Amino acid sequence: MAVDATLRALANPTRRAMLELVWDAERSSSEIAEAVGATRPATSQHLKVLRDAGLVRVRIDGSQRLYRVDTDRLAEVRAALERFWGARLGRLSAAVAAEQKRRDQRRGAAGGDRPTGPGGR
Repeated sequence: MAVDATLRALANPTRRAMLELVWDAERSSSEIAEAVGATRPATSQHLKVLRDAGLVRVRIDGSQRLYRVDTDRLAEVRAALERFWGARLGRLSAAVAAEQKRRDQRRGAAGGDRPTGPGGR
């Protein structure tokens, strides 16, 4: 399953809230709707997007559909994001730290270490 569909599904804050609700426990669509403050039809549409993206699994129990996060799918998505961003974010972090160090050194050289307070203005 393509990561793009998963990322589109996660782009919506209501769907992210729904995903959080089903992270550790199965919940019915009515429980999810109530918790996020959405109508049942809107909740059904959001859950369909999450299902189609492979982010939630559905278990039918009598007349209820119970939703739960698909941890295997989330692990796949995390791995894909790590492959894409991992090294890039590491390089960005190093560049930001180096720039901050240069700024701190310039401030120190410009007299930024002068004492402050009474008599040290």
